[in-house]
This record gives sequence, structure tokens and C-alpha cells, in this order.
Amino acid sequence: MLEIHKVTTKRELKQFIQFYYDLYRDCEQAVPYLFVDEMATLRNDKNPSFECCDADYFLAYKDGRAVGRVAAIINRRANERWKVDQVRFGWLDFIDDTEVSSALLQTVEQWGRERGMTEMAGPLGFIDTDREGMLVEGFGELSTMYVNYNYPYYARHIEAYGGFKKDNDYVEYKVRVPQDDNYKFRRVAEMVKQRYGLRVHKFTRRELVKEGYGREVFHLLNATYKDLYGFSQLSAQQVDKLVNDYIKIADLNLVTAVMDGDRMIGFGITFPSFSRALQHTRDGRLMPFGWWHLLRTLKWHNTDTVDLLLIGVLPEYRSKGANALIFDDLIQQFRRYGFRWADAMPQMESNEAVRAQWQYLDSEIHRRHRCFRKLL
Repeated sequence: MLEIHKVTTKRELKQFIQFYYDLYRDCEQAVPYLFVDEMATLRNDKNPSFECCDADYFLAYKDGRAVGRVAAIINRRANERWKVDQVRFGWLDFIDDTEVSSALLQTVEQWGRERGMTEMAGPLGFIDTDREGMLVEGFGELSTMYVNYNYPYYARHIEAYGGFKKDNDYVEYKVRVPQDDNYKFRRVAEMVKQRYGLRVHKFTRRELVKEGYGREVFHLLNATYKDLYGFSQLSAQQVDKLVNDYIKIADLNLVTAVMDGDRMIGFGITFPSFSRALQHTRDGRLMPFGWWHLLRTLKWHNTDTVDLLLIGVLPEYRSKGANALIFDDLIQQFRRYGFRWADAMPQMESNEAVRAQWQYLDSEIHRRHRCFRKLL
């Protein structure tokens, strides 16, 4: 017998998170997300996104065993921005059983209708920096901690449920790090410096944390990402959390800003890939020895891959080639650290301007994620 239970206690929330680890324990491509990060994201007393979001979580049980999970989310700020009444589904995972997946999706539908929603979309998180999209291509590729990994049968279940249509695709590029200076970004970067007077700046920790430049990075993100699919503006509290989550621990050699005088007009934030290190943890937990594998990656770059996490340039500077300054500086750092590959995080399939830049490097699309939408 199938039953759907709403998560109401901390113990049940832990079970909700644990389900993913159990489902993907033997999958070589899946990467366990950090348990502490999942708790901080899903708890309404820890995540500042709840200032603009409502959410409930549901677990599916069959014969007393957990067989699926889903989050139902309403982002009021995003709905106002995009003029929709939309309920989001996220954290959707289930065994290969259409009865289970259908029951979970029906639960989100009903939850949304009860709150006046007229459409349903996902997989989406609370905000744009959460994981988005369902993997539909690239199942054999090693995943990362920043994107969803799911089994191939997920998309079949969405199609079988009925009513869902493709709403947006994200593509991710695998890029070979150039091992010499004969690449276009190097030549363009030199030209941009001379013609427009733009310059690269490497921040100190004090500048980013104490002097407010870390917040400025995410204020810039608000400006550069404002027209992207499903985006909602980050509040001061959300910005402070992102600074704490990313900036405070980043290797600052892998963070690059572009300045026009004293004004920041672009940024790039990259991290060494934690994928293999996380696979050495016990279900995404740092104790007893998981912290050591992550530390080796963060401090000693014990990986051949770097994740291109966040990159943004103000619209009026994109045609001036400001992004070339970011890439040129980062490529020099990547080579110094011995990285052979860069994993470019999700970018909208329709964003031709961003996608066009990869033609100047040895690159290929190696993963694709899809968001679906249906009218209620």
C-alpha cells in the first residue's frame, strides 16, 4: 500500500534527505550532497529564502519502506517578477515505479491548487542558486555537487504522468584547459585592457568579507541574472548566506573580478571539483573522515577538474569583451594548479551569447538538464 506523508519533524526531514543517499548509493556517477548543506537549505529557520518562499516536503512509503520524496515550493517573489501563479516541485526522487512518481506529483499539484496556483514547474529550488532541472542527457558523466543527478527513468515518468512540456533546458560544457597561450581569450584580453582600460582584480579575504565586496559580487549577480529563467532577486539576507557559503571558503586565486576604475563590472567564482571527494564521504557527512577528502581538494587541489560556478558581466560591458579578462586570468590559475578540465555549470540552451564563447576553447556539451511545466 502506498502512502504519502508530510514531513513535520526534524527526524522526518533527516529521513527526507537520507532517501537520496540510499537511492544512489551504488551509482558511480552520482555525487552525495553535503548533508549539513541540505539541512540548512530545507529548514525554514536556517534558509533566508523562506522570507519569500513557502514550502512543504513529502515522503512516499510503500509497505513501510521509503520509496520517494518531493518538495512543494512557492516563490512569491519569482511569481511576482514573472507574473505567474506557479508551484515548484524540487528534491524529486523515486524508485522506478510510476505509482510512486504519480502520487508525489499529484501531491504537489493538490498543494499548489489549494494555494491558488495555476501552473506547476520543476525541478526547481527556492532560488536560482539552488539545483535546477532534471538530467536528460549525460547519465554516464560524473556529476557535481551543484547540479541534480537522476536515473534515466525519471524523464519517462514525467512524460507518462501527462500534461508536462519542456519549459527550459540547461546545458553544461566540459572544457579542456589550454596548456599554452595560443587561445583567443588571451589575445582579446590584452586588447580589452588597452582599448577600454578594464583591469583584473584579485580580492583579499578582508576586501570580500569585511569591506563588502563579497556582497557586491551577489548584487552584481542580481543585475546580470535578472532576466534568466525563474530568477528572483536576492535579498540582503540571502546575499549574506551566499557570502558565508562560498566567499568565506573560496580559494581567492580562483575568484576573479573585472574593474572599470573602482567599479566592479564582472566576476568569476570557481572551485576545484569536490565530486570525487564527496564520494568518499559517508552519505555526505563530514565525520569521521569526510572532511579530510574535502580539505585535500580545497587546499591542495587533489583533482584534475575545476567547476566554473558563477560568472557574470554587466550587460553594457559584454560587448566590450570583459568576459575575456575573467577567462584569461582564471585559465592562468587553472594551469598553475594543474587542472586539466573545467566543468561549466548550467547555462540556458537559449542563451546563445554565453554559449558562443565556448567555441574558442576545446569544449563539448556533456550534460543537459530540463525543467518541465504544466497547467493545473
